[in-house]
Amino acid sequence: MMMERDPSNEEEDQENLIAQRQRGNNLSEFPERTAFQIDDEIANTRPSDPSCSKCCCFSTIIFAVFVIILCFSTGVNNVSKTGVMNNDSVNLMLESELRALSLLRQQQLGLFKLWNNTLIDNSLNATAANNSNIVSTSLFSSVLSEELKLDLISQISLNKQIQQALLSSHQLSNLLNASDNATDPSLDDYSGLHRCRKMDYKLSDRRTIEWKPRSDKYLFAICASGQMSNHLICLEKHMFFAALLNRIMIIPSSRVDYEFRRVLDIDHINKCLGRKVVVTFEEFAKSQKGHMHIDKFVCYFSQPQPCFLDDEHLKKLKSLGVSTNKLEAAWDEDIKNPKPRTVQDIMSKFSLDDAVIAIGDVFFANVEKKWVMQPGGPISHKCKTLVEPSRLILLTAQRFIQTFLGKNFIALHFRRHGFLKFCNAKKPSCFYPVPQAADCINRVVERATAPVIYLSTDAAESETGILQSLVVVNGKTVPLVRRPAQNSAEKWDALLYRHGLEGDRQVEAMLDKTICAISEVFIGSMGSTFTEDILRLRKAWGTSSLCDEYLCRGEVPNFIADDE
Repeated sequence: MMMERDPSNEEEDQENLIAQRQRGNNLSEFPERTAFQIDDEIANTRPSDPSCSKCCCFSTIIFAVFVIILCFSTGVNNVSKTGVMNNDSVNLMLESELRALSLLRQQQLGLFKLWNNTLIDNSLNATAANNSNIVSTSLFSSVLSEELKLDLISQISLNKQIQQALLSSHQLSNLLNASDNATDPSLDDYSGLHRCRKMDYKLSDRRTIEWKPRSDKYLFAICASGQMSNHLICLEKHMFFAALLNRIMIIPSSRVDYEFRRVLDIDHINKCLGRKVVVTFEEFAKSQKGHMHIDKFVCYFSQPQPCFLDDEHLKKLKSLGVSTNKLEAAWDEDIKNPKPRTVQDIMSKFSLDDAVIAIGDVFFANVEKKWVMQPGGPISHKCKTLVEPSRLILLTAQRFIQTFLGKNFIALHFRRHGFLKFCNAKKPSCFYPVPQAADCINRVVERATAPVIYLSTDAAESETGILQSLVVVNGKTVPLVRRPAQNSAEKWDALLYRHGLEGDRQVEAMLDKTICAISEVFIGSMGSTFTEDILRLRKAWGTSSLCDEYLCRGEVPNFIADDE
């Protein structure tokens, strides 16, 4: 079913577009190296010859089973037609059945051999992943291995059923169970195997840093680039800086930035650390008794302008009563080409004794990327993730899912507004015609076997209408569900209007993210920080799936418009 709602646009700004263009085909801006991103990088990789050989083996095996069943069925039909079974016919039938059983047992042994090979291959892939940096290849092999195991289990089960059927007429079915004990592989560990099962990122093993700020030292967070998702990434990076510098982070005022308290659980951050590590601007202003001054303004970025701040933003800070000293550049750093920086670099430039410091927008900062962007984040805490939706938004998302979707649903972030120009500036483009996008979605639906799709999009009805008509699997239309317009008769969103949050575009955007983060499978838009923030939540919440992917990953749009 299609339901209307006001689109919630999460569009990155021109600076983000420039940075993406400079990066070329580097798709791992955020998070650093997720399975989702790795899948995108290896989508054009072809399976190795051994895997292809195994696929050929399956084709041969399945064909053999078909021929055996066909021959057996034909024999039975012929006997039925004659209505007479002499001794020769009985002996011939018995001989055929025994021959079929012999062939099936040979097939079973071959299947077990393939099974054992998949276990060996999986072990080799794990060793390769530990001993080299070729993560994409090992992950691709691992996914192939899981697919192979699923097919093997299916074929072994079918083999057993055929043998059981043949033996049942001779009252010899117990022989099959007895002989299986000596030949069956151990399938117990794979009883819950599923093509779209959840990923385990082992968050407890991640590299972390303790955040123990001094009570009188502050880092004034400033985020100016892009929309809400960009600002959330900027805040997370500020937290890492604050942890390194042992400072409390000041969350920006809603008068110069978004009203973060409406979409984020700020108290949750302090509870996860067990101490005061972040304060709102209002709390900071109260503690300073209205005399707010940034003692040192050392800019992380010097170009295209110091701290990546324009005069308008500085004027807004002054209107809040915040005075500043002259902006200084820590080094020559351009957002178009940020240099990889280490902890030592940060400590040498920003370890200051001043009470309140600011370093400007750090959305594009490239500091300890693997550490900062790992699932669960770089800071030691006792929760799944520090930055997450407010409790009201989380509960509303759960109520929406219970009302319209149920547990087994796919979420699709289908970004369109302003995305064509953004994608066509990249090589290859990431903007797909609706029919091609529908084909890609159908493949995921068929693999995930989900009955419904949640659609988070800013696309016009003209596009989503065509998309809905083309999302068809096995002759059945798969509904694309969107959040409906507010209706007092519906109770799933009662918490929002009860707390005055209804109609807030940022609240709605965060609600979309939350629903997508809870889904069984997620399809995202490559290059969108809205998608990347959903992936961050999925990794931290343990909802990431092997079937998660970017829309049409590894494919080039089948038609690309010329440049302006």
